[in-house]
Amino acid sequence: MFEKLIEKLQDGSWLTLETSPSKSASFQPIIDKIAALGLDKKVDGWSVTDNPLAQLRYGSIFAAIRLQAAFNKPAIATIGMRDRNLIAIQSDILGCNEAGVRAFLAVTGDPASLSDQPRAKGVFEANSVEFLKIAHFFNRGIDYAGKTIFPAPKPIYPFAVCNSRAKNAATLKRKFAQKIGAGAIGVISQPVFSLEDARALQRLFNEVACEFEDDRKNARLILGVFPLSRLKTAQFLQSRVPGIRVSDRWIDALFEANRKGAQEEAKVGYEMSAELLRSIRRDKTPVHIMSANHFELADRLIDEIRL
Repeated sequence: MFEKLIEKLQDGSWLTLETSPSKSASFQPIIDKIAALGLDKKVDGWSVTDNPLAQLRYGSIFAAIRLQAAFNKPAIATIGMRDRNLIAIQSDILGCNEAGVRAFLAVTGDPASLSDQPRAKGVFEANSVEFLKIAHFFNRGIDYAGKTIFPAPKPIYPFAVCNSRAKNAATLKRKFAQKIGAGAIGVISQPVFSLEDARALQRLFNEVACEFEDDRKNARLILGVFPLSRLKTAQFLQSRVPGIRVSDRWIDALFEANRKGAQEEAKVGYEMSAELLRSIRRDKTPVHIMSANHFELADRLIDEIRL
């Protein structure tokens, strides 16, 4: 199933959906929502978040296993470096390999100071780039210490993340180079909110990827799309989340709609989200939808681009 997903990455038709486990002993409610909407028939696969903002949640690896078993489509398990040392990271990859989870999204992780668990401490023995290197080693049948793994793991598909905008383009290009160089086959951006920003980010990425001479030149940028339906959410993203720029066009339109009521605000936000998503898809760019588990909204948007 992963090979087909990678084919879609290369031809630009990739469409995946983020899922966010809750603080619960069961992932079944999310599976039920996806099944009820038939979303599994409309996307190529899933990603699963890993305790974002250091808040305790159902484990990303187990959620990925459940998604794949339920829908027979690949799931990308996010792995945060905050909570694992080098032994635990490699051990998780080995266990996942036999369980059929072979795609990972490497993130450094939010600081433990944000956690809802007051005594939690961050490990941070490795960062996301080192995770990509570990995956590179495993794909050659050796662990991070250079020792042979027998039997060798089945192919592992590592992904990374990036900001959707940077004040200094050179900084963003340097990070692209680090992650592509370490073996990321795809880099998922934080949400973009204008076609201009999306194309600018794509140009920067392509400038870096084409400098590699081996298979790493085939790495692809996957654009994150976050459907906005509220002015408050747009203002939060703009002011509190580094590396994201919500364009003035969005802010102004949502501000005017907000004055007319919540229904108009949601309508305007949906229409702008659908317009952006259609424009990106016309560019044949891989897309990852981040809907914060608002699956009904994601379902409507996906139907828009399937028409």
